[in-house]
Amino acid sequence: MRIADCGLRIESMSPTEMKSRTKKFALRIIRLSQSLPRDSVSSILGRQLIRSGTSVGANYRASCRAKSRPDFISKMNIVEEECDEAMYWMELLVEAGIIRETKVTALMKEADEILAIVVSSITTARTNIRRNPQSAIRNLQ
Repeated sequence: MRIADCGLRIESMSPTEMKSRTKKFALRIIRLSQSLPRDSVSSILGRQLIRSGTSVGANYRASCRAKSRPDFISKMNIVEEECDEAMYWMELLVEAGIIRETKVTALMKEADEILAIVVSSITTARTNIRRNPQSAIRNLQ
């Protein structure tokens, strides 16, 4: 694994591929939200789902511009929280009987996979800090 132009390379997934994957996830979240019934509860839960689900990709992109490993870890922690939150809203939609579980099974699986990748990246970055506490970016004075 290596720190590249954006975060950590996970197995064979490049940062560009991860950006694409999180954007596709956001688009699927948007489509799901658009398909929800037009009532107040669905509207509120749908907005929350859109906020967290689209935030996954936006914050991953922000992690790609991290200035240091600690900054990368901080930004990736946000990605982790937002992905987990998106899963929570989907679970609520199912458990409230607003949508069928079969409608979100694939999307929940994708969220779970993205979450696993993010957690692995954070763990690796933390390990790398412990092994080499100096930042890769040095002040040139």
